[in-house]
Amino acid sequence: MTLTQAAFGTTTLFRQVLLALGGAAFIAAATQVSVPFFPVPMTLQTLAILLVGLSFGARLGTATLVTYLSYGAMGLPVFAGGMNGLAFAGPTAGFLMGFVLMAGLAGLAADRGIAKGVVSTAIVALMLSALLYIPGIAWPMAVASATGVDAGWVGQEIGFYWTHFAAPFVIGDAVKSVVAALIVTGAWKMLAGRKA
Repeated sequence: MTLTQAAFGTTTLFRQVLLALGGAAFIAAATQVSVPFFPVPMTLQTLAILLVGLSFGARLGTATLVTYLSYGAMGLPVFAGGMNGLAFAGPTAGFLMGFVLMAGLAGLAADRGIAKGVVSTAIVALMLSALLYIPGIAWPMAVASATGVDAGWVGQEIGFYWTHFAAPFVIGDAVKSVVAALIVTGAWKMLAGRKA
């Protein structure tokens, strides 16, 4: 059982559509929030994606991320820095595609009961945050060049990608993983207290 199922009961198709639309809007809003952080400012995008996946489950979490990417593809400024579908040809396109996997796997962990306590949920979130770097770095390293995208960030050495695409975000992603675990497990405790 997912958090949304525990909170709302059996979800109808209409309610699932509303949750997907609302969840995508929540991610879009969180993406625009920039928190001063060292060494680079941190957005709340991956925190929102983890919360959606861990709360909605695999199917609805994945559908929510596809909806979010669809907003951007339609030209809405939902990506970091107010970007829209043009971001699909930019240096962060691999991360955008990886977000779908992140939400789906977070949801799968929730569906299977793996992400229940603070520690297990934090470990799941940390692993998924680390996994996100694979498509995030693979896109500028290889895929962009193979698809005809040519820019200064394509075809560099691995050190370039670690320095610019991963290292600045590792600490922030770890913090967001722990915060996501605290929020989700806190919500479970509130629901349990309400039913007691």
